[in-house]
Amino acid sequence: MVEWIVSQDLVAYPQALAEMEARVAAIHAGTADEAIWLLEHPPLYTAGTSARPADLRDPGRFEVHIAGRGGQYTYHGPGQRVVYVMLDLNRRGRDVRRFVSALEGWVIATLADFGVTAERREGRVGVWVRRPGKPPLPDGTPREDKIAAIGIKLRRWVSFHGLSINVEPELSHFDGIVPCGITGHGVTSLVDLGLPMTMADLDAALHANFPDLLAALAAPGHPRPENPASD
Repeated sequence: MVEWIVSQDLVAYPQALAEMEARVAAIHAGTADEAIWLLEHPPLYTAGTSARPADLRDPGRFEVHIAGRGGQYTYHGPGQRVVYVMLDLNRRGRDVRRFVSALEGWVIATLADFGVTAERREGRVGVWVRRPGKPPLPDGTPREDKIAAIGIKLRRWVSFHGLSINVEPELSHFDGIVPCGITGHGVTSLVDLGLPMTMADLDAALHANFPDLLAALAAPGHPRPENPASD
């Protein structure tokens, strides 16, 4: 059984970390069910294990928290659905790359329910949308914007941290960092794409597509060459 938890109020980042740590320990001990935790944070930046100091462009803008997850800098704040995924990969296959690919697939299928074509990109973990209406990059590469970030951590093969999907965050808040260490491409949201949505709409779609995530974990994986625990 996987428990779904939805927090209506903003959750402070240290509180979220403490609660995840406790839940992961309990899952490993067999005293708690696996869990999906849906929440929003107050405005903040998090630094993953590969974060580069130079990518924190505006260190005084918001609090910066050391996340312990894979990846680099990312932003969390109101209007962004954070999904903390606490699953026991001892039971679901000890394959990190498959797990990250399944998370990406979950987001892609969820966004497809709203008519959004989102895609994976080689060398860029996360989920991206093409922006043909925006000027290409200087080298002619078509412009793409990131709509969802992924960063995970495993402890005794129990996962925590997870992913974030931009519903209607203040996109200018991403300007204080180099999001996930990637320059050139930007960040977007569902509302920025012209889709007025609520968190409840997104949550329902995530729940509906969740069985496909579990099915993907039970299927043969598709290895990715890059660090699988990054943004």
